[in-house]
Amino acid sequence: MMIGEVAEKSGFAVHTLRYYEKIGLLPQPDRDPGGRRSYDRDILVWLEFLGRLKDFGMPIRDRVLYAKMRAEGDQTITARRALLSTYREELANHIASLTETLGVLDDKIAIYDQVATAKNGSRK
Repeated sequence: MMIGEVAEKSGFAVHTLRYYEKIGLLPQPDRDPGGRRSYDRDILVWLEFLGRLKDFGMPIRDRVLYAKMRAEGDQTITARRALLSTYREELANHIASLTETLGVLDDKIAIYDQVATAKNGSRK
């Protein structure tokens, strides 16, 4: 796949893909005879994972670290697991906090619904 197709399928801009390649988040792609980047389909799985790491707030420096460890192979599995575990714990805590906040909002909305129903019932 050419970079434009990767961009279209992944949702990442071409500029972002080039930047990710430059900083080591993406492996160096093969080049066709014209010098254009040529990616295999596996890059889409990697980009989806990178997007998820970004979405939950992993800083780019740690995404680059993870990518470098991944490129080094199986000897870094323990370190990669430790890095992901740290962020998993943070994400789980954030989800718990959001769930608690959602409950508070649901309770408040239910109170407003009760008040609105009582007011509408008293008008009849």
